[in-house]
Parts: sequence; C-alpha cells; structure tokens
Amino acid sequence: MKKIMILANSSSGLYDFRNDLVSELLKKYEVIASLPDDSKVKELSDEGVRVIHTDINRRGMNPIQDLKLYFSYRKLLRKERPDAVLTYTIKPNVYGGYACGRMKIPYIATITGLGTTFQKENLLKKLVVMMYKAGLKKASCVFFQNSENMKIFERNGIRGKDVRLVNGSGVNLDKHSVLEYPSDDGKVRFLYIGRNMKDKGTDELLAAAEHFKDNKDITFKLLGYNDGDYEQILKDHESKGMIELHGFDKDVTKHLKECNAVILPTYHEGMSNVLQEAAASGRPVIATDIPGCREIFEEGITGFGCRPRSAESLIEAIDRFLALTHDERVEMGLKGRKKVEKEFDRQLITEEYAKAVDGLIG
Repeated sequence: MKKIMILANSSSGLYDFRNDLVSELLKKYEVIASLPDDSKVKELSDEGVRVIHTDINRRGMNPIQDLKLYFSYRKLLRKERPDAVLTYTIKPNVYGGYACGRMKIPYIATITGLGTTFQKENLLKKLVVMMYKAGLKKASCVFFQNSENMKIFERNGIRGKDVRLVNGSGVNLDKHSVLEYPSDDGKVRFLYIGRNMKDKGTDELLAAAEHFKDNKDITFKLLGYNDGDYEQILKDHESKGMIELHGFDKDVTKHLKECNAVILPTYHEGMSNVLQEAAASGRPVIATDIPGCREIFEEGITGFGCRPRSAESLIEAIDRFLALTHDERVEMGLKGRKKVEKEFDRQLITEEYAKAVDGLIG
C-alpha cells in the first residue's frame, strides 16, 4: 500500500477541518500524521491514522527550534519514505516542504492564511518571503483558500509547480445541519468563536460590547481561549456585565443553538471555518469585509460586513442586524445555509485534494 504523510501543527485542526480528506485517503493509502499535540490523536488513531509526535513552536520564530524542526522532519521522512506528503500551515509548509524538496519526495502544500506579516514592508516580511520561496519551490501543487492570498504570493514571486484555489476547508453539511432559530423573546445573543486576541478583533468586539452595555436585552458571548495579553481586561468586562466568557468548549453546537448571530471582527483569515459553520447552521454572520470572510457572506442577504480595525463600523453592522425583524433574521440564516451548500460543501473540496494526491502518486 502506498504511503501518505501529513505534516500539520494541530491534531484538532486536522481532525475537525480535514478529516473528510483523511477518511478518503485511508481508503487507498496508509496515512501517517506528524502532529505536535494529542487533543484529537485518539480519534485519528481509531480511524486508522498512524500518528507520530513532532514538537512545533507554533507562534515563535526561534531559529534553533525551527532548525530542530527541519531536522526532525528530515529524520522522519528518511525513516518513513512516504510516496507523497501533504503540508498545512506555515512551519510544516516551509520546513517540511524544504525537507521534501531536498529529499525529492513529492508534496502538496496548503496556505491556510497569511497573518499580518505580509501587510507591512519590513525585514520580517522579507525573511518570511525567502522562507516560503525555499519551502514551496518544489511543491507539486500549492492550494490557496482565497484568491487574495494567491495574488500576494504571486506578487512576491513565491511559486510551486502548480497552483489551485479552493473555498477553504469547506464545511461538513451533514455534521453542521440547520439549527432551529431562537424564539422571538426580545433578546439578542451574539456569539464570538475563536481565540481572544488582537488579530481576531477582540479590541473592537469589546468596544462594541461596551457600547451596548446599557441594553440588557443584548448579550455578547465569547467562546474560546484567552490570549495572555487580554486575560485581565476580559475578566474586567465580564465583571461589569458587558460580556460572557465561556472558554474553550468542544461542543460549539449548543452555543450556536442559543445565538441569533455570529460575530467575527478578525483582521485576516485564510477562509473562515467559523463563518462557514455558522452559516451552515442557519445563523446570520457579522464579519469584517476582508478576504477569507467576504466570500462566505452576502451583504444584507446572509449577513453584514464591517471594516477591519474599526469598532465604529462593527457597531454600525450590529445596528443593521438589530433593525431586522425576527422573521428577517431567520430568513437571513436560511439564505446563508443555501450559500454554503452551493459553494462550501466539504465533499467538493475533498475531491479536489484526493484527485491531486492520486495524480501525484500516479
């Protein structure tokens, strides 16, 4: 049996957003996953994936740690000798891709997002561009999740042998079915899902919560881990009744059931899984009008957009949603569901990857 190796920086990311592809690959190939954590290792192992632990410093740029990661990948590739490799996120793409290229192992990379690095012209950007060029130069195919990221790479001369554009990781439409909309009780419950940090728009979200603090019929629920820089300010806002902090919860569905709309004031995205799953569940969305978000909603039809880094614009979008009747909100959510069915069905995206892998192995 041919052997496929997956290099990623999160077992939950692999299982939650790419498990359909993993299941498809397991029908034909032996699948090995190199991962730095164990949050979804049991689930992957139960399906038949052989998981190998590889330490990754996901956020830092420590040269010694990154060099160690490169040699860890080389050692792993030399031992396993996979027929093809799939890489996800920057460090597996860069260091795993470079190792594959040097060892002449075919590989497919996926750009899941660019962060803020490419938004400034500085030494860090030049370094990251150089790293990406080295990591992706010999990639058989590079998948992008939005067209703007693809254009940025093209402008900076970062290329693989081929390039493809897909609508993110897609959404499992069976798993994320339409949820009954909350009853018209006069309350409006907004839900934010994600890490509480600056780049996700936490400053703007807190400013909006403070703006509406006197309206006791409006609730802002934050679901996700807290970045250390925001630990105390979030607790202060919660103590004043402006927000509800719920931390990380594997069962996102129960929170989606209770909410009237999902808010995501992020600064950058590859293709937001949060918005795709919210729309699939029949919930209107309020999100920044940026690549990776704007593709998922239609202004005034399935949600409302706002400018990034603008609390005022976010508040205006919230006001537009509050002006809707209950029936209009329900209809907006259902139209969002229809959009993801047409454009973001994960099965379609899985087929694209499966065809690319099959073509690579021949």
